[in-house]
Amino acid sequence: MSGSIEETKKHIADYMKVAATLGVMTVVTVLASYLDVAVPLAIVIALVIATFKGSLVASVFMHLVGERKAIYWALALTVVFWVFLMSLPLLGQWDAIGVPKTLSNANAPAMHADEEH
Repeated sequence: MSGSIEETKKHIADYMKVAATLGVMTVVTVLASYLDVAVPLAIVIALVIATFKGSLVASVFMHLVGERKAIYWALALTVVFWVFLMSLPLLGQWDAIGVPKTLSNANAPAMHADEEH
């Protein structure tokens, strides 16, 4: 724990800078919501802004700036789990490659409006 007044003032100044940056990024988030873009691009924009804000909070308020080794391990573990979770749908599809897929009622006769009961 820091004991000197100078260190405490430095931490408070850092927290104020982060608070100001988060305020500016909140305005950027609101302005980005008014952009007329496609949904996938809007999702990417929102995720980029949220990732920046989240990493700023985690690095400063949670004091992770000096924890490089732990962050790299957590990042590597996240990448491994992401690859695993993204491959699950692919693994489910690989066993059905080349098998024709039809709906169970695909051969049923079509009903017209005048034939309804």
